[in-house]
Amino acid sequence: MMKVEELKLTSEWDKVFPQSDKANHRKVTFVNRYGITLAADLYKPKEAVGKLPAIAVSGPFGAVKEQSSGLYAQTVAERGFLTIAFDPSFTGESGGTPRYMASPDINTEDFQAAVDFLSVQDYVDSERIGIIGICGWGGMALNAAAVDTRIKATVTSTMYDMSRVNANGYFDSENSESARYEKRKALNVQRTKEYREGAYVRGGGVVHPLPEDAPFFVKDYYDYYKTSRGYHKRSLNSNDGWNVTGCMSFMNMPILCYSSEIRSAVLMIHGEKAHSCYFSRDAFEKLKGDNKELLIIPDAVHTDLYDQMDVIPFDKMVEFFRENLYLLYKKSKTKLNLSIE
Repeated sequence: MMKVEELKLTSEWDKVFPQSDKANHRKVTFVNRYGITLAADLYKPKEAVGKLPAIAVSGPFGAVKEQSSGLYAQTVAERGFLTIAFDPSFTGESGGTPRYMASPDINTEDFQAAVDFLSVQDYVDSERIGIIGICGWGGMALNAAAVDTRIKATVTSTMYDMSRVNANGYFDSENSESARYEKRKALNVQRTKEYREGAYVRGGGVVHPLPEDAPFFVKDYYDYYKTSRGYHKRSLNSNDGWNVTGCMSFMNMPILCYSSEIRSAVLMIHGEKAHSCYFSRDAFEKLKGDNKELLIIPDAVHTDLYDQMDVIPFDKMVEFFRENLYLLYKKSKTKLNLSIE
């Protein structure tokens, strides 16, 4: 028997974006295969009737559902979809201890658990379920799509491959056995120290104050997570970050090993000037089939796709989901590299 943990959920609207008058909102919970209870915001189009196509949203990595994923979920719900934005295990309002840990297995399972939940709701058409993953959760979304045949369409936005960045460093600058060995050694020293002291140490979120010589991508993160634009009190990136050893398993457990076997539709979206764009370009090259698309947004940087409504291609996303969940269009598709002019 699945046991649902009683979570402490806020009743106030504490998102970093305004509440829509076109969608109803309520809190829901569901349990993953590891017994962790996840918290989510459910958005339903007002005056919707019958069974609806449904979409689960999560990300960015180290964010909470009150940030970017909630904005995506609410906006897509305004267009006629039932959506949920959920906090991953060990973060936000979701359960799981110890806190502030990440796992390629458990976090992939979080998406599958969201599909479990949606599949059994009376108001959802279980044959029309899609997912959206933002930043590091874009990689998790692809990983989930590779294992879960119930997922009929997947969108990744400004995707990170968290296994690759943890193992190889940013821009693959630490992609050597010796560099990985030194990281492993330091992390294992930290593990021993934490076990001896009986407490986990946080690694720090986005750096504050911002150094004058910080790389642009760090400034980009700062502008979202550390300002009124995107700061949230439960967000790891906005505050003290993951545990120092929280992402260790990603170094040894690569995701996306079977992404070439994804048969369902995939739309990958990335900003042309995002420091992370190489993750999407390389991941797209592994995909097979005529129902895969890579959409590059000219001049956009990484966090533009977090919340900039004039940059995020919601019309394209909705068209993609309608085509692959509603099956309204019969036009032939090819594997495309697209840019918005």
